[in-house]
Amino acid sequence: MRRAAAACVVAAALGVVAGCSGGGHESAERRPRERIEPASTTVAPTATIPPTTTTRVVTSPDQIQPPTDARAMVEVLTRVERGLRTDDRDPARLARLGWEQQKAYGTLLARPEWQADVLTALPEDVRVIAQANLDAGNALSAPDLAPPLESLPDWTVLVPKPVEQLRAFYDEAEASTGISWTYFAAIHFVETKSGRIRGNSTAGAQGPMQFIPSTWAVYGDGDIYDDHDAIQAAARFLKAAGGPADMNRALYAYNPSDAYVTAISKYASVLQADARALDGYHAWQVYVSTVDGEHYLPEGWHKG
Repeated sequence: MRRAAAACVVAAALGVVAGCSGGGHESAERRPRERIEPASTTVAPTATIPPTTTTRVVTSPDQIQPPTDARAMVEVLTRVERGLRTDDRDPARLARLGWEQQKAYGTLLARPEWQADVLTALPEDVRVIAQANLDAGNALSAPDLAPPLESLPDWTVLVPKPVEQLRAFYDEAEASTGISWTYFAAIHFVETKSGRIRGNSTAGAQGPMQFIPSTWAVYGDGDIYDDHDAIQAAARFLKAAGGPADMNRALYAYNPSDAYVTAISKYASVLQADARALDGYHAWQVYVSTVDGEHYLPEGWHKG
């Protein structure tokens, strides 16, 4: 049995997904509800992002400011989720949208009193996406997956491989097992932010797909720290554990947590609905919440 994510890597990678917007959100105390008018259900024209005050030139994720109220959250999520699903695949544009997406969901997860109103006000096409992302993020907030960190973890933050290269690795894993590529992408995303995090979990799990060495000895072939080799090992593990016929069983074997199964399944469902969503997730950065506060760990960071 592989026991990886219940420890440090998912807990801190979760810092972005569930409750750590990367700075700028207020505390989650209860506030009076406001009425939010539903957003337009008309899909924005292809390759067009409506001009807003947030379309200024941004060169770093930490320059992104999260929405400050529920009404702004509706606008940002609508623009970002639709923007990720246009024919304009400019890498810089997609990265910016991914950064905004991460900050928005982190803030919304930290403000549960906004969630119902925001979901109600979102147009239907975006509401389905947002609900799945919130379900995943809320699941990853489960205590067994998100223990508090006393200090910054002993990690190196890497530049991830290009999304096209990772997609080829996921597709190879699907071809060999029949398991949808979206599950490998979701696991890679949740475990180490698509390969950004290099460091062991508190359970001793290693590499971008977080294998403990004894499990790697059975399913691994090559380098446990190599994205390609680790993804193929995950494919062999999930196949042996019941996939693709019973993915809930297979995912539970991968990490014995119902919350983890829910999170991976929800992220995979977003990718199954539109593969272009992968570009957004691929852009998500590493933020860590410790007892001393929230920390952004940029690519190239290493604990000295």
